[in-house]
Amino acid sequence: MRVIAGSAKRIQLRTLDGMDTRPTTDRIKETLFNMLAPYLYDCMFLDLFAGSGGIGIEALSRGSMETVFVEKNPKAMACIKENLTRTHLEHKAMTMTMDVMTALYKLEGEKQFDYIFLDPPYGKELEKRVLQYLADSSLVAAEGVIIVEALKETKFDYVEDLGLNIIKTKEYKTNKHVFIEPSGRKEIC
Repeated sequence: MRVIAGSAKRIQLRTLDGMDTRPTTDRIKETLFNMLAPYLYDCMFLDLFAGSGGIGIEALSRGSMETVFVEKNPKAMACIKENLTRTHLEHKAMTMTMDVMTALYKLEGEKQFDYIFLDPPYGKELEKRVLQYLADSSLVAAEGVIIVEALKETKFDYVEDLGLNIIKTKEYKTNKHVFIEPSGRKEIC
C-alpha cells in the first residue's frame, strides 16, 4: 500500500499483518480520490475505523488542512502514527485511540468536517449506527459529505428516514463507496 498522489506520493505505508484491518486497495483509493481531488485542499477530513490510516493520509498528502484518525485497535494506531511520521504529515493529524462512537461524542462541538470517511468491519451494521449519529450532529460541515465503504450487498435504504441523501454510489468488484449528505443540498461530488 502506498500514497497515490500529493506531497507524500509513492511513499510506502505499513499495514498490520493478519486480518485485523482490511486496507483499501491502491486502485480503489485512487478512484475515490480522483473524485474528491478538486475539493480536498484545506478541507477537514475525519477517518473513522482508520485501520492503517491509508485513506486519511492520502487526504493529507493531497492538501487537507487536518485529518483526524479514529481507531480503537492500539496496534493499528501505532501503525497510523508510524505512517504519519514516514510521510512527514504528523503535524496535520490528530489521532484518537478509542471506539468510534466515543470519539464522535468527544469531537462534537469541537470540530466540523468537510469529509467523513468510514470503513467499518463488514456485516455488523456499524455504518448504520454512525449514520444515525451523524444525521443530527454538528460534525458534518454545511457542505460536508459522508463516504461509507461497505460490501456491495450492504443496504442503505434507511438513510432518507435519517434526513440524509445518497448523492452517489461507486461500485467495485466486491465493495462500494456510498456518498451521503444531509437532505436538501445540491450535489457536491
